[in-house]
Amino acid sequence: QVQLVESGGGLVQAGGSLRLSCVVSGRTFSNTAMGWFRQAPGKEREFVAAISWSGGITSRADSVKGRFTISRDNAKNTVYLQMNSLKPEDTAVYYCAAGDKLRSYEVGYEYWGQGTQVTVSS
Repeated sequence: QVQLVESGGGLVQAGGSLRLSCVVSGRTFSNTAMGWFRQAPGKEREFVAAISWSGGITSRADSVKGRFTISRDNAKNTVYLQMNSLKPEDTAVYYCAAGDKLRSYEVGYEYWGQGTQVTVSS
């Protein structure tokens, strides 16, 4: 059974930083592409960032470029999302997802975590 467990969310002031983690179990992590998505209240879930299985290729949404960084540690079965210069509009539930290849859309990610809340106060 594949499980993805996110952690690291919380309440932070605008301009602050958070690092989200997602630990994957039940699947060979080193050949799995990973993505981060988020869903704000009343909005559809949207792509944030993704990383290839090797970590050599990454992709980020324009809204987070220059502020968010995705990385992974295959020895720890963990993918990270470092979020800097946070803005109130970054407030959302953040989800990690696992799939066979890097994608910037939800279709193709087979497994999803339960989400972690990030709230940025102004």
